[in-house]
Amino acid sequence: MTTGTARVPDPVRRPLLSLATLTPDELAAVVTAAHHYGTDPDRWTDRLAGARVAFIFTAPAPSARSSFWSAATRLGCHTMHFGASGLQAAARETWVDTGMRLAPYVDAAVVRTNGPQTELEALASELPATINAATHREHPTKAIADACALLDHFGRTTALRLAYLGEAGNTARSLAHLVTGTPEMRLDVYCPKGYGFPPEELEALNGRRTDGDPIRQFDELPRRPDPVDAVYAARWQSRGLPHDDPGREEHFAPFHVNRETMASFSGDTAAVLLHDLPAVPGGQVESDVLRGPLSLADRQAYHEASAAAAALQWVLPAPAPVG
Repeated sequence: MTTGTARVPDPVRRPLLSLATLTPDELAAVVTAAHHYGTDPDRWTDRLAGARVAFIFTAPAPSARSSFWSAATRLGCHTMHFGASGLQAAARETWVDTGMRLAPYVDAAVVRTNGPQTELEALASELPATINAATHREHPTKAIADACALLDHFGRTTALRLAYLGEAGNTARSLAHLVTGTPEMRLDVYCPKGYGFPPEELEALNGRRTDGDPIRQFDELPRRPDPVDAVYAARWQSRGLPHDDPGREEHFAPFHVNRETMASFSGDTAAVLLHDLPAVPGGQVESDVLRGPLSLADRQAYHEASAAAAALQWVLPAPAPVG
């Protein structure tokens, strides 16, 4: 028989690279946790006290970096920060090797590359736990923040219908995973031809649900689209990525959101606006709509820290106390 203080079991560590890896119950738990944080952040103080979190940001992202730092410090984490020039990857070290070098010193990493998902997966394969703070392919914490803004306004995320206008990039893909993982939620995607989800990806997304196809895709905007609860005006180009299409703005111009667009999508009640900030003046959405009374953009921005806190607690849940 042994004596002394009982050992507290190590917390389960798990990555959060994509919302597609979460079951509907797990997704609901993460969104609920994020919303609880946004409602009363002080109650989360020091929940992860002493956890060592590396911030690896190889692309500029002041908003994401600030929101994760705010959440991590409130949770009591120790943070260290790496930019592109501070990594051996800049000297052609592989992402696997970078992960191996960091693994002994961190409990989790928050990583933003704006690059291929495969780079993040290679790094995460060697780290104890990794959060995707954005790759070119996915942006899971953005979708969690979107869900929190919808919860603020509607009191629910289930049975909401959304319309997304813009390129089907990382914001749209993570939003689609949120939709397919949330009961009765629906999404209509409106993109110029060639800028939407490939048919095989759309089929795979819809295959996650058994109640019909939750996601529909259109390559033009009709005069009277099916009504929705929220219109998501998205950037016409993934952040930080160059393009070689000189007619790009012309292709996207019909998907510009103004008061008439919002009215056309409104049913019995006025549709609200979502936006994956920052907005380009005169681009995706008129400023009077973006800053109008039905815009949830500020709440989305506010809940970036909420999503960051929930993601950190998901990958590094606090150990249960031992009696």
